[in-house]
Amino acid sequence: MKFLIRWSVGLLSLFCLMFLFSFQAAAAVKVKNMRLGNQPDGARVVFDLSGKPEYHVFLLDSPKRVVVDLNDADIEQLKTRVSNQIISGARVGILGGNDKRVVIDLSRAAVVKKTFVMAPQEGAGWRLVIDLKQTSEGNFKTQLGDKYTQSNTTNKPDSEIKPIPRLSAAYISEPEPVPVSSKVRRKRIIVLDPGHGGKDPGAIGSYSRTYEKNITLEVGKELKKILQNRGYIVYLTRENDIFIPLRQRIKIAQKHKADLFMSIHADSARNHRATGLSVYTLSDTASDQEAAALAERENKADIIGGIDLGGNTKEVNDILISLSQTDTRNRSSKYATYLVQEMSKSVKLVRNTHRFAGFAVLKAPDVPAALLEMGYLSNRTEEANLRTPAYRKKLGEAAARAIDRYFTDPEIASIY
Repeated sequence: MKFLIRWSVGLLSLFCLMFLFSFQAAAAVKVKNMRLGNQPDGARVVFDLSGKPEYHVFLLDSPKRVVVDLNDADIEQLKTRVSNQIISGARVGILGGNDKRVVIDLSRAAVVKKTFVMAPQEGAGWRLVIDLKQTSEGNFKTQLGDKYTQSNTTNKPDSEIKPIPRLSAAYISEPEPVPVSSKVRRKRIIVLDPGHGGKDPGAIGSYSRTYEKNITLEVGKELKKILQNRGYIVYLTRENDIFIPLRQRIKIAQKHKADLFMSIHADSARNHRATGLSVYTLSDTASDQEAAALAERENKADIIGGIDLGGNTKEVNDILISLSQTDTRNRSSKYATYLVQEMSKSVKLVRNTHRFAGFAVLKAPDVPAALLEMGYLSNRTEEANLRTPAYRKKLGEAAARAIDRYFTDPEIASIY
């Protein structure tokens, strides 16, 4: 009898141990994906996870890198197929036991602005979010090591790392374009905004007196035709020579439930030798003085219609800008990146082509948006080019290719 009791207790203990080990194995957090997004002052890294993670995030130098240590984590394969302005690559390693390390290589100095965990919501699972901010070399060096670790546990990170050959290394690369029709379940909605119109002529060409409002409308109509042939639903904020206040243009995009908004413009400068195309997305602060001046000039266009919708105080405008969702800005920046890349194949660009400024027309918090400056009407050659249908068509085709790439980007495609 005693033998049977001891045997039963031993068997029960064995089952308990087996259950405990299986529970611990099942409790390991699985890293499903790593996504990268551009922000005006840096980048966002998002890890998609099967459960709530325990993490440590800190910086190391030589080479510059962000280290993400994950306790009790399972990473079978970690890949990313999106480009990023400050990240050059990523790799995976093991710390010991089931703890993993992801090393994110930096192409320029950056600091960890903040880290946080997002619980499952609206169909998305657990996420670990890491916001990186560009900084100076000197400030980067003051933020190195364990002392500046951001974590949700009290355990110290392990500085040793052993590479795991069997795991696929993360990589940064451009996705191959995929035909839109093979990826979408519903047609994407694009709202094109030909700048100016009616009482507001916009810039006026220095040599042939070309009105910006006419050029933007012609390009808008050409791009609409190209995009419709590719299967998109396209609306114009104006189809003729009328004035529409800037914030009304935003409402048009929201009314049509736009997946993407693009405002079309042509620039002007006192220096008639200035040339090149540029792309703008929304930011709290302008990327340079020229961007700030251009945004101020464009935003004042509302006054022409008799109602000064652009006369908010700085505090109100700052609040309006801050209400723009970070995710929307990230997607805007992603589209701008593709737009710059495609335009570079066809036309001349300004230096630092992707710029940031507080354009009122880009302030819809729920619609990814970019503003295209097609060139300078103050320059004889660019004014002549923009008056040419073949050149306008070339711009339209480049913009359409960028839109194709945007919607077939894995991160964007996963949203729909």
